[in-house]
Amino acid sequence: MSHTQQLASFLADLNYSHIPDNVLSRTEELFLDWLGSAFASQGAHPIPLFERYTETMGPTQGKAIIVVNGRSTSAYFAALVNGASSHLVEQDDLHNSSVLHPATVVFPAVLAAAQEHGKSGRDLLLASIAGYEAGIRIGEFLGRSHYRIFHTTATVGTLASAVGVGKLLGFDQEQFINLLGTAGTQAAGLWEFLRDAADSKQLHTAKAAADGLLAAYLTQDGLTGARNILEGDQGLAAGMSSDADPGKLSNGLGSRWALLETSFKFHASCRHTHPAADALQNVMREHELTHKNISKVVTHVHQAAIDVLGRVVVPKTVHQAKFSMGTVLGLIAVHAKAGLIEFDRLALTDLDVASFANNVSMELDLEVDRAYPQQWLGRVQVTTTDGRVFLGKCDEPKGDPGNTLSRLELEEKFRRLLSFSEARTPDQINQLIERIWALQYTDNLSTLLE
Repeated sequence: MSHTQQLASFLADLNYSHIPDNVLSRTEELFLDWLGSAFASQGAHPIPLFERYTETMGPTQGKAIIVVNGRSTSAYFAALVNGASSHLVEQDDLHNSSVLHPATVVFPAVLAAAQEHGKSGRDLLLASIAGYEAGIRIGEFLGRSHYRIFHTTATVGTLASAVGVGKLLGFDQEQFINLLGTAGTQAAGLWEFLRDAADSKQLHTAKAAADGLLAAYLTQDGLTGARNILEGDQGLAAGMSSDADPGKLSNGLGSRWALLETSFKFHASCRHTHPAADALQNVMREHELTHKNISKVVTHVHQAAIDVLGRVVVPKTVHQAKFSMGTVLGLIAVHAKAGLIEFDRLALTDLDVASFANNVSMELDLEVDRAYPQQWLGRVQVTTTDGRVFLGKCDEPKGDPGNTLSRLELEEKFRRLLSFSEARTPDQINQLIERIWALQYTDNLSTLLE
């Protein structure tokens, strides 16, 4: 069998009884983390635009729920809005070696379809795991060259969400092959939006979640897709990669649970800023520095960080500020945090942050670049106002699997996210947390978000 066929066979045969307990528990944690990100964007631009589009184009009643407003609609439009909303505040998860944000594309599609079809929490967990395992491997397959131009969460995310819904609907191997073809031919999303502070990033995840669901529903009804969309001469790798490795599509199927390698985000910014942010915090803590003591910071980074963050010179919006290495490190240095509140209130207005940001630069580091994307290393060189030079490092940023967030920390993060948008009261937040920790025992998801 080809690597694509091996992947399709694994997905078709995957059973709930095959899933280790730690994978199930981590999926619940990832789901809670995703849900917090979706709630945190309530009322924030551009999410109301997606809500209004849904009100215009979609049914006003249905079985699937839109997280930010609690309204019901069809699965397609719920996936669309929930995909957009969960990627706005830059707090959703990331898988390092695939450079994929799985949660923001997999969970919106799977939850919407599960609600529409009356599926259980166990069904949702199994389907989501399938989406993660496939999406991560497809992202790794497409390689570093893909990410330079294409937003992997938009392109690969379309296939990951499709696989999740396909698993929920009980697809066999042949259906999964057709599903990948139909999802893959829709895959799109370009990084150019960062130069203009455009809103495209939310459109990317909205469409990835919704179009993956579309592909699954049409495949169930008999639509065929290209049988070799990943490895074919005119497929995804041929058009979107120069370093594709087909072996990564089938790497460790059934033995390596790639979902467990997924990182939680601690800082509310692009993940490429996190290693340097943690390294700077380490230096400042170790040498008892304040922002007033520091005259210059050189961050030693991998090439992808320069490709993504280098497009933002002077951020024009809060969201664009999250892709500015200088602004992120400025918030860390001046306020010791780069969370939602700091970005919302200080990123564009605090003169001390702006001054610090002007003295931050990025330089390509070959050691850091060789380790990427398997490891995201943080290296900074800090020069003080009196001429001293300190080197800081971070090998595992906060939230990485080896430096992960505990359930208690995830609950605290969830409370911060929902408190930021005032989406729920403290009692309602506690009730939601209890429901997510009981997903494995939930028979009906229709009331999950009530």
